[in-house]
Amino acid sequence: MSLVSFFSRLPSELKRRKVVPVVVSYAVIVFVLLQVAEITFAPLGLPDWALTLVVVLSIAGFPIAAILAWAFDLMPGEVRRDRGTPGEAARPLVPEHDDGNHGPSVAVLAFEDMSPEQDQEHFCDGIAEEILNCLVHVEQLRVASRTLSFQFKGQRVDVGAIARHLGVDTILEGSVRKSGQRIRVTTQLINAVDGYHLWSESFDRELEDVFDIQEEIALNVARSLEVTLTAPVHEAYATRDIEAYELFLKGGHYFRRWGLRNVEFAVDMFERTVAIDPAYARGWAALADSYALICMYWAANETNLEGADRASQRALALAPDLAEAHVSRGLHHVVRGEHDLAEARFGRALELDPELFEALYFYGRVVFQQGMLEEEAALYERAERVRPEDFQIPILLRQVYQSLGRSDEALAAARRGVDGAEKYLQLNPDDTRALNLGFGSLVTLGEKDRAVEWAERSLALDADNADTLYNLACGFSMMGEIDRALDCMQRACLHGLTIAEWAENDSDLDPLRGDPRFQAILAGLRARKTPSAPDDSRRPRPGTG
Repeated sequence: MSLVSFFSRLPSELKRRKVVPVVVSYAVIVFVLLQVAEITFAPLGLPDWALTLVVVLSIAGFPIAAILAWAFDLMPGEVRRDRGTPGEAARPLVPEHDDGNHGPSVAVLAFEDMSPEQDQEHFCDGIAEEILNCLVHVEQLRVASRTLSFQFKGQRVDVGAIARHLGVDTILEGSVRKSGQRIRVTTQLINAVDGYHLWSESFDRELEDVFDIQEEIALNVARSLEVTLTAPVHEAYATRDIEAYELFLKGGHYFRRWGLRNVEFAVDMFERTVAIDPAYARGWAALADSYALICMYWAANETNLEGADRASQRALALAPDLAEAHVSRGLHHVVRGEHDLAEARFGRALELDPELFEALYFYGRVVFQQGMLEEEAALYERAERVRPEDFQIPILLRQVYQSLGRSDEALAAARRGVDGAEKYLQLNPDDTRALNLGFGSLVTLGEKDRAVEWAERSLALDADNADTLYNLACGFSMMGEIDRALDCMQRACLHGLTIAEWAENDSDLDPLRGDPRFQAILAGLRARKTPSAPDDSRRPRPGTG
């Protein structure tokens, strides 16, 4: 690098590395120290040269402080070696799963709740997520996923450090103040390389204008990054009713939290959403997903089955070209055991949106239940490329790879899954799903003491959860603790486990298969298999829309 280039970048580098604030802070501390020394050294009887020594050491410390500030990033709770040099400052880190596209990139951080009651977290998250959803459909723009960018919620971390961690070169952050029917949204788009604002604005409007605010923010971000914003398909099926929208956001907040009670809260929120706006296709799809999730893991009773059927039909009727609506209908078929019909729906969803994570994930579950392991591996590998931070996919891949005899890949997937689960648990310590799935991967990695610790944590949180008990049965089976595994399986059946096909194809349970107790459990699961819905005449056959 030439000296001209170096000195041209020097001001921005000094700002990025926070050299000036460190040196200024050091100067203030030294000034105070010298004032104290001048006043106190003589009364204390210290020799004249002591004050001279303090002055010399203070002056010598200036270049040391500047060098340390240049070389290291100061992070909350840690000091990190700075990865950049003046010649590298303009290049963000490339994520592990980089697709080779090095165009503009952005991360949308969770918006801060500035409301008087501090009770609008779901609303703040929802606004940020809607903006993210608009931006993610811009082909020229790389957008960090919600899970990745929201991990910094509530933390005071420098935007440059966040950008380097996520591999993006711009950060959109903001705050929301909601009071009565008024809302104030403040946002700023920051160039992470030099810390300067590319765009910032405050919106002080009526609450019902929140939809326009979201669109304006997304449009201004796109304009600042010189990309073209096109509205995603689902925007055509959104609501303009602010009450329905708020309930929808609350429902999404509960749905993303694991556990029967949370998903039941989500059902209540989504039922109220569509009662207010019966034409809200996304609300119907979310309601169908919630009912289907309860059926899959906790209670496949007729009320929940009918709810999934009713809501998914309505979503599809309102939005036939919305990929999420096809996923919802596919989930209805999954809980009814209609695998061919579910495959057709997930296939159609992927035609409409080839990178829809939910379609890839649930499609993979369906083919697993049919013993199609190669197809499952391919779908999960695609899903992991779409959402590399998700802890579930590598853990499920671990199991598939083991069944296919791909031991090295199984170990690598187990490690990725455990690492992802650990990061997720740091923000969601009460999430039993992460503990349950991580348990089996820790066993695979030979970390049995830690695995048992995770199992005990999950049981302490929710010992009557069928999902918890089933996954613990898998882990104990792998550990050779047959009786303990069978006890968990029996309790899982008592608390709502219904999917016989999953247990039949789950290689983690292979050590149990010769035991008469396990055969009796399987027979009971087959006997309680959910019946297909009575009217299949209007349902698509495989290969159709």
